[in-house]
Amino acid sequence: MLACDFFETFTLTGARMYVLAVIEHASRRIRVLGATAHPTASWVVQAAKNLVMDLEDAGRVARFLIRDRDGKYSAPFDTVLADAGIQVVLSGVRIPRVG
Repeated sequence: MLACDFFETFTLTGARMYVLAVIEHASRRIRVLGATAHPTASWVVQAAKNLVMDLEDAGRVARFLIRDRDGKYSAPFDTVLADAGIQVVLSGVRIPRVG
């Protein structure tokens, strides 16, 4: 099982960056898929494609990916994962701290 989310950080020059990270629950391995100042739906789709390739190269199998309902996760993002056999599970509405 995987889970993904964005987190925000700042560079030494003060520029705001958004980092897309995925955690593999079984191994607790974190994969940073990329960082950008302006995350767009197309950027996130490319990150999903890269994730699928990385998992295949590592011989890893994932059945589920948990994500929130952020608009940057478009239908093509879900399609890339579905084509790889990964079912997308949406988190609940307005659940900032699930834990």
